[in-house]
Amino acid sequence: MSRSSKKMGWRSGIVLAAGLAIVVGSAAWLLGSQSADAADIVVYKDPGCGCCRRWVDYMRDAGYSVEAHNTRDLPAIKEEHGVPNRARSCHTAIVGGYFIEGHVPAADVRHLLTERPDIRGLSVPGMPVGSPGMEVPGQAPQPYQVLAIASDGKVTVFSSH
Repeated sequence: MSRSSKKMGWRSGIVLAAGLAIVVGSAAWLLGSQSADAADIVVYKDPGCGCCRRWVDYMRDAGYSVEAHNTRDLPAIKEEHGVPNRARSCHTAIVGGYFIEGHVPAADVRHLLTERPDIRGLSVPGMPVGSPGMEVPGQAPQPYQVLAIASDGKVTVFSSH
């Protein structure tokens, strides 16, 4: 092998290694960027529900990609995804294999998707004033809890607000 072909081989190797490093680094960055914030959320809501629309906007503002579906048959959606009657609220979302029922804060969804506990989902039963999407000007926020619903139906407190 001539001296010039040895140099060319060495240079080609460096270029190849640099290119491979860029590809591997880019792939790692892309995989790392698939955080809880990048998760797609599918929301089922009544077409006329203003607080549901505000929660969808709130989740988008929090960095989530949200696909909203209007439906008049919410009980069937809740049944399909295993939302118990005592945990139901005005809309049902699905993200990362979990249900999110009602006005659950984005930080709790993020925590759920980061920790990935063995539960069916999270719920804020009812529509507490001050929860995301339920802000009422001039009214003080109500304290509320986000509930975790286990696969066996057991309910525990996930967070308090």
